[in-house]
Amino acid sequence: LLEPVKLAGVEVSRATLHNEDEVKKKDVRIGDTVVIQRAGDVIPEVVKVITSRRTGKEKAFAMPEDCPVCGSTVVRPRGEAIHRCTGMACPAQIKENLFHFASKEAMDINGIGRKYLEQMVDKGLIRDPADLYFLKKEDLMQLDRMGDKLAENMLQAIDASRNPGLTNLIYALGIRNVGRHLAGVLAAQFRSIGNLADQDETALKEIHEVGPVVAESIVSFFRNPKNLKVVEKLQRGGVAFPREAPEGGDTPLEGKTFVLTGGLEGFTREEAREVIEKMGGRVAGSVSKRTDYVVAGDEPGSKYDKARQLGIQILDESRFKEMIGS
Repeated sequence: LLEPVKLAGVEVSRATLHNEDEVKKKDVRIGDTVVIQRAGDVIPEVVKVITSRRTGKEKAFAMPEDCPVCGSTVVRPRGEAIHRCTGMACPAQIKENLFHFASKEAMDINGIGRKYLEQMVDKGLIRDPADLYFLKKEDLMQLDRMGDKLAENMLQAIDASRNPGLTNLIYALGIRNVGRHLAGVLAAQFRSIGNLADQDETALKEIHEVGPVVAESIVSFFRNPKNLKVVEKLQRGGVAFPREAPEGGDTPLEGKTFVLTGGLEGFTREEAREVIEKMGGRVAGSVSKRTDYVVAGDEPGSKYDKARQLGIQILDESRFKEMIGS
C-alpha cells in the first residue's frame, strides 16, 4: 500500500511485490520510500527502495505463521514461492473457490458477484460450490439488499449454468495448476470428467503441456475424498457432466498449434480459442518453430513479425473461417 502518486496519468496507491522472496531480494520494509513503475505499461510494481530516505523506523515484513482468517497454520510448500493456509474449511479459501467457480471462464453464473457469495458463506448457506445448486429463494432472501426479482434472477442464472462445456467444468473445479487453457487441452484429450479422473501420472505426462507438477495436481485432486464428494454433489444438483466427442473426426486443425494476434471481427479471442481446441488444435501464447499457423486480425503485433521471420503460415480471418468450415 502506497501514499497515492500519479504515474503515467493514473493515480496509484497499490503496487505488486510478487512474493516474499522478492520482498527480501529488494529489502522492502514497512515505511520505505520506493520507486514504482507500470510493468508493461499496466501493472504497478515496486522497482527498488530509496535507502537514503530511511529514518530507522522502517520495519521488516514477515509472513504470518497463522492464517489471519481462520487461525490455521500457514506453510510454504517446497519449491513454491507462495504461502498457503492449511485450513480445509477456511472461509477465505471457500469464498475464493466460489468466486472462481462462478466466474465467466468457469461456470459463468451471471449476476452473482463476490459480495453475495461472501454473504452466502458468512450466513452458512453454502460451504462448497455444489451447494449453489441446492439454494432456494427463501435462502437468498436472507441476504442483504435482496429482493424478489433479484433472487429469482440469481436462481435462473444458477439454473442456466447446469449445462457447462467440459473445458469450463474442468476449469471450474479449481484443480491446482490447471488454468483455462490447460483445461481445454485436457477436455480435448480425455473428453469427460470420469475419463480424466481415471488417469495416472504416467498417462497424464504423455499429454503435451502436462508436466510432473500438473500431473500430480490432477491425480491428487481426484484422489481426495472431499473433492470427489463435491463432484458427486454437483451431479446430484443437476449439473450435466458432458462427454465431448471429436467434431467430425480428424480436421485440418487436429494436432496443429495456432497463435492468435490482432483483433478479429467475427470472434472474440476466447471464442477463437474454443473453436480451435474443440477441433483438436491447440493455442499457444507465443510464436516458435513449433507453431503451425498464426491467425492475424487487425493491427497484429510482434507475433506477426516473428511469424514472417520464421516462415510460418499466416492466416487472415477469412482464411481461418474457411479452415474451420464457418
